Order: sequence, then C-alpha cells, then structure tokens
Amino acid sequence: SRAADIPAGYDLYLRIDHGEYTHDLPDRLFPKIFSVSDTHLPNSWRQIRRIAPRYDLVCCVHRQGADRLANAVWVPVGCDVALHGRKPLPKRWDVAFIGTEGGVPRKFYLQALRERYPNSFIAHAPHPQLGMLYSQATIGFNYSIRDDVNMRMFEILCSGTLLLTNRLRHDDLERLGLREGDHLVSYRTPRELVDRLEYYLAHSEEREAIASRGMSQVQQHHTYRHRLEHILQLAATRLGVRVPLLPPSSVEVPLCAS
Repeated sequence: SRAADIPAGYDLYLRIDHGEYTHDLPDRLFPKIFSVSDTHLPNSWRQIRRIAPRYDLVCCVHRQGADRLANAVWVPVGCDVALHGRKPLPKRWDVAFIGTEGGVPRKFYLQALRERYPNSFIAHAPHPQLGMLYSQATIGFNYSIRDDVNMRMFEILCSGTLLLTNRLRHDDLERLGLREGDHLVSYRTPRELVDRLEYYLAHSEEREAIASRGMSQVQQHHTYRHRLEHILQLAATRLGVRVPLLPPSSVEVPLCAS
C-alpha cells in the first residue's frame, strides 16, 4: 500500500532504503528509523540528507555517511549464512569476482585478472548463487570503489574463501574486528595485488587458515540477524522503544555505531 495509508499505533516504523525517495513516511508515524545504504552516491546522498531530519534515527551502512548526519549511527552491511555460507564444493577457479566493473580503476584490475588468471570467474551472477560460486574459488577479489566496507567483503568471507581486497584509507574493518593477515588480506598497488595472489595461490595451508578465521568472524558477528538486533537495541536505548526479547545470538555483537 501507499505510505500515506500506513496506520499509526505501531511500536516502531523501519524504512529500508531501496533508492526511491519521492514517497516518504508521514510525520504522524513515530518513532521511525531509516536504514540507508547509498550515502556514498551523490544523487542519493542529496535526497537522503533532505529527508533524514524527519526520522528519529538514521542507520547508515557507510560510516562516512553516518558521520555527516546529526541523527545517524553506523550499522554496516553483513552476510546471510544460508545464502552466502560455504558450500561443500571443490575449488574450481583461481579467482572469483561477482559484480559490476564499476569504472576506473576497478575495470582495469578485473581485465588484468582475466588476462593473468584465465581460470577465473569474473562476471555477474544471481544473488542466490553467490555462496556456491565463491565457495568454488581459491581467492575472492574485491575493489571498493568508494573506499567503503561493501557487501562483497562479507559475502566472500562468509563463503570460507580468502578475501583479497584493496586497503581502505580508514580503519573501518579493524573497528569491526576484521584484521589484516588474520581474517583477510589486502593490497595497495597492482604489483602488490599480483604478489599477494601468487603467494596465496601457492600457499594453501596459510590461505585456508586465514579464510577459515574470516568465515568464523563474520558468521559469529556480522550476519544480517546481528544487524537487525543492533537496530532494535538502538531503538530501545535511544528511542525508548519496547522491543521483543530475542533469543540471544551465539556471540555478542561488536559495537558498530559511531
């Protein structure tokens, strides 16, 4: 139904960003939280900044977006173990990357990977196949165009495949308990990327140990269930909302809010 038809009287209203900002929740509905994902895109950011003050709390998947809004906290993306988790399949490809080329410089990295490692999967794929495809890769490649902690990082980590990602200019991964050399591996330059690939393709025991620790870390701390629990905790502590008692997660959720 239309947003204008949503009845009042609920304990909490949660809006999930899907890229359309014309129709907003009416002011008569409260308390309300807006979970936004596209603060890193200029066109979306202008619209998000315009309507954010209408909400009691804004949860941003990018910390930089949360830092620019007065009523916002950082609640990153995550993973779904059932969808992204390791599948019992043999390793089939040297490198896997699933997504768009995304312009310069990522498309140049991807073209170089295609040429140097032809036995790789670099393409689009339906989201239900992500776990299956990454599980069959020796290394999962990522390049964050906007210097952000993106979904691909969690999807690769959750699959039990080694994540090789560009080094971010900030410490967001460390804030989430994801450490270089312990849960993932990073690179700064094209030469360093090739060096890391060659090393970890050749050193399977070290590679699989890092991948296994990375998988455990995200499955125990960074699923979408953890993210929803965090949002409900924020609703309770910041907005005074009475939330239902949820069965506890296996491990306490790390603090993600700024």
